[in-house]
Amino acid sequence: MIKYLATASLLLAGAYLSTGPSLAADPGITDTEIVIGDVEPLTGPPALLGVAASIGHKIAIAEANNGGGINGRKIKYVLEDDGYITARTIQGVKKVIDVDKAFAMLGVSGSGQSIAVMPLLEKAGIPSVIDVAPVKLLWEPPRKNVFVVGQSYEEGIIHLVNFLAEKNPGKKWGLITQDDDYGITVRDGFDTVVKARKLNVVYSGNYKKGQQDFSSDMLQLKESGAEVFLAGGIIGENIAMMKELEKLNIKPVVGIFWPGRVEPVLKLMGPAGDGIYAVDYVEPFAGVAGKAFLEKAKGLLPEAEIKGVNRYSMTGYAAAKVLIAAIERCGKQPTWACTITELEKTKNVETGIMAPISFGPGVRFSNQKLQIMQSEFATLSFKPVN
Repeated sequence: MIKYLATASLLLAGAYLSTGPSLAADPGITDTEIVIGDVEPLTGPPALLGVAASIGHKIAIAEANNGGGINGRKIKYVLEDDGYITARTIQGVKKVIDVDKAFAMLGVSGSGQSIAVMPLLEKAGIPSVIDVAPVKLLWEPPRKNVFVVGQSYEEGIIHLVNFLAEKNPGKKWGLITQDDDYGITVRDGFDTVVKARKLNVVYSGNYKKGQQDFSSDMLQLKESGAEVFLAGGIIGENIAMMKELEKLNIKPVVGIFWPGRVEPVLKLMGPAGDGIYAVDYVEPFAGVAGKAFLEKAKGLLPEAEIKGVNRYSMTGYAAAKVLIAAIERCGKQPTWACTITELEKTKNVETGIMAPISFGPGVRFSNQKLQIMQSEFATLSFKPVN
């Protein structure tokens, strides 16, 4: 399905991109403001991620507006809720572009949703910086107006599994993934390392999206004798898995992926979540950079929104900083064409919460540096592993 959507995106956008949008028609900008749009899941379980990403955008926008805006123009942020439903994502993006007349786009929901709206973004030609779900089909092939901040799911999993394999040589492995495009991506990364290192995989399972009961799955994991376990859930699924492992009185070495590397997950896991490993490309809040980011947020946002900050707030902040800087470099009369050109020229931009961000000619992916972290239940935090 992902490949079909990507192909459809190219077919739908090809004729349009050969000419590009007219400079005179570039919307979303007046003498006093610039409109930046976003579509995120703000309701339902994925809201834990979508709300946090939007908060990151708001932090960067508030920071810019407090400094006078973009060359004197204040940024107006337009946010739509898609509930993590692809049809609503498409509707939301259409509204932001056609009704709200946004000058640029940020965020854009989850992996499947962002892939589904690629034809819309390409056809419109609107400058877009995606930061929530970095999957390869968003930048392979590169799209003229779409830039992605982050690291690919495959590379993230490869980095994590390689680390766990080096730390646990000769151990038996178990894996469970979601039965969708997200799960396929996780499994592809895992299988890459299994083949290269000849890992002994004794359990491999799939679960249905939305599944809540993992008692049978975790019992099978226990009976397999797995000593290292890659929990390929997102949020609620990983919580349920860890709770079941606790009931079964087994504690394999556990690795999780960054979609679930948020502090509320540790709280809900309880002591069962202590010591799990995760991979990410943003700094943990327990570190110096993370603490500085939280202090920045407290000075710019209402207290109610601070409670929603998590690692997705960092990715959202970084993407917004890059977009705002590109528009600003276009001077008093920014256009879509200039903004896209300046985004392409982005080189080693520091955000304080991840490695410097760069793009380039034909390069629409920032390819962020990864690091391994380990959870500490006592402090409900993740700390870098040296």
